[in-house]
Amino acid sequence: MKILNEILEPYIKKELYPGIQWVINANNIKYSGKVGYKDLEKKNPIEENTIYRIWSMTKPIIAVSAMQLVEQKKINLNDPITKYLPEFRKLKVLKNEKGDINDVEEIQVVPTIKHLLLHTAGFSYNFLADPVGRYYDKIRLFSSSTTSLEEEIKLLTKSPLLFQPSTKWRYSVSMDVLARIIEIVEKENLQTILNESIFIPLKMYNTNFFISNKDADRVMQSYEFDPLNIKLREHILDPQKIGNYAYPLHNINYARGGHGLFSTIGDYSKFIQMLQTGKSQDNKKILEPETLNFMTINHLDNNFFPIEILSIGMLKNDNYVNDLDPYGWGLGFRVLLDTDKNQNLGSRGEFGWSGAASTYFLVDNKKNISAVLMTQVLGGHPDLKKDFYKFIYTNF
Repeated sequence: MKILNEILEPYIKKELYPGIQWVINANNIKYSGKVGYKDLEKKNPIEENTIYRIWSMTKPIIAVSAMQLVEQKKINLNDPITKYLPEFRKLKVLKNEKGDINDVEEIQVVPTIKHLLLHTAGFSYNFLADPVGRYYDKIRLFSSSTTSLEEEIKLLTKSPLLFQPSTKWRYSVSMDVLARIIEIVEKENLQTILNESIFIPLKMYNTNFFISNKDADRVMQSYEFDPLNIKLREHILDPQKIGNYAYPLHNINYARGGHGLFSTIGDYSKFIQMLQTGKSQDNKKILEPETLNFMTINHLDNNFFPIEILSIGMLKNDNYVNDLDPYGWGLGFRVLLDTDKNQNLGSRGEFGWSGAASTYFLVDNKKNISAVLMTQVLGGHPDLKKDFYKFIYTNF
């Protein structure tokens, strides 16, 4: 649609984003467009098959893989993680969320697979402003381009949990733990599992943890948004910055559960369309509709709200908006609960997620809409996502 491209064009002219690509599937009609470039230096144009680091949009794919195992009765949502990862049997919990990393107490409830999907297991993230997040950063959790997922999860066992499982919501590395459990259950590496159970059936042939040398020039250049100077720059490698995470192009053995996948907008659009029906476009079953429905409803009690992701250094000034305030959480997705808090946009039950480099998707089964936005800016200007969302809900 020409109108949406005109809305997005100023972000390119102001160099707030190198380029933006989008797809909206509404009532079985596909609309798509792109503006800008794959890089700011040479200004190579975006192509239909441009590849993006999708960061946390890896997580919903892991969630689908896990729920396939639930359907097959290979795992149970109430299984404790120690059933598969005995190295977590000595897990401790911080006595005080703002206290010393060594001031710990005994765990009361061992995290379960459901806790991992819900981000209520007690783990944290390297970029979050808490002692556990700082400790992850100190031990360089997920900073290596060469370690296996197994090695990283063993490193994670050195840290206590931030809080007692099932008592709070905290966006976390829990999906990496879940990915390792999937490997153990299937006795196979994550790359092969996802390929055989999701990517090949959906014909997502450009989605992988690995990029070949011949495809490297298809990858959009990644930048980071500098909010003080309102411009893009190379990745900021300060302590507890998401840019410290490894995201290698050419390591064929690399895999993670919370980030790490590369994809194209065409591939990811196939994945989110599957989330509407449970089937591929040629009718191959990925998940039962009942399973999808269960995944995409809120599973959090009222005492967990509001959910929020507060990165290190984030300022809660007059301009701060918690964009998760209208949402609950399902088994791998945000789920819209309150349209009044969402500027009266969206439908109750709309679900999706986003990635650290400003990628974003939504699925709205009430309106028969799925949409995905691709670009490559860490901590990008927040108005882009808002404009995309507003356009969808004022035009469809």
